[in-house]
This record gives sequence, structure tokens and C-alpha cells, in this order.
Amino acid sequence: MRKIINSTYISLDGVIEDPSWTTPYFDDEAAAFAGEQTAAADALLMGRRTYEGFAAVWPNQDESDPSTGAAYFNNVKKYVASTTLTNPEWNNSEVLQGDLIEAVTRLKAQEGKDILMYGYGAVTHALVKAGLVDEVRFWITPVFVGGPSFSAPLSDVETTLTLAGTKVMKGGVIIATYTPAAR
Repeated sequence: MRKIINSTYISLDGVIEDPSWTTPYFDDEAAAFAGEQTAAADALLMGRRTYEGFAAVWPNQDESDPSTGAAYFNNVKKYVASTTLTNPEWNNSEVLQGDLIEAVTRLKAQEGKDILMYGYGAVTHALVKAGLVDEVRFWITPVFVGGPSFSAPLSDVETTLTLAGTKVMKGGVIIATYTPAAR
């Protein structure tokens, strides 16, 4: 069974929106870890807002430069959870049909590598609640950004996670990896 891995950049004050503030901290070490994540995943899963943000940026990046990651993001299979997006234009994108939990359960049962998610919004929230997310990796960045924090309401789910590992980067970023706790 495939694993769903959520990878989310988060500031010290809980901001995850528009993570352009992570750029000064995305050094060679962070790039290597990000490369390991994408090498282990043959699909992306995202909500409409994340899809639209990615689709506005990645197709305009130089795919011939391996340091950008553009070749991966533009060509990897992309699954979009949306009730409003019907005809995604970004290469290799497919809107999930029907019930989100059932559709993602089918994806996990398929042969393949990990399914990678970026950002923590309503889709990730629903999948965590349903027990379908195998790991959440928070890239805790040593900066206060200001503005609204955390994009998904979490009041309707109580989830206990177990720390599975940490990686401390030279630039100050801490990647904290959690897995669902045994019930």
C-alpha cells in the first residue's frame, strides 16, 4: 500500500500560506531532503487552492535546470481534490471524482511510490481525520511571518501523533516527522 506523506512549511507563528518566506532557509541541505521526498513519490495530491498556486508557478520554471525541481512538478501525476475545478490544464493533472475519502483510499491501494502533499488545508485535514495520512512533516522555519496562521480549522478532530524523527538543518530549519499514534 502506498503512503501519503504531507510536507508543510510552517513559520514559528503558525503561518503556512505563500511560503516564499522559506527561500532564505532553502539551502543545499534542505534541497537534498526535498529531493529525497520527491524521489520517493510518484504522485502529488492537493486541494484546489494548492493546485492553482502550483499551476501558476511551476509551468513557468526552467525544466532543464535540475535544481529547480520543475521537471518533477510539471511531469509527475497530480491528483486534485476539488468540487469546482473540472478541467485542469496543468500537465498530468486529474480531478478526483466522488467522495474524497473513497477516492484517496483507492489511490493508496494502487501500486506505486509515495503520494506527496504540500501545505496543510482542508484536504489534508479531512484525510488526517480519516486516518489516511501516514506521515506529516512540518518544516519549522525560524521566522515570524505575521498574518493569519494555519489555514484549516482543526476543532473537529483530535489526532494523536507520535514523533518519528527530526532533522535539524544548519540554516535553522527543523523537520519534525510525525506518524499516527497506535489506537
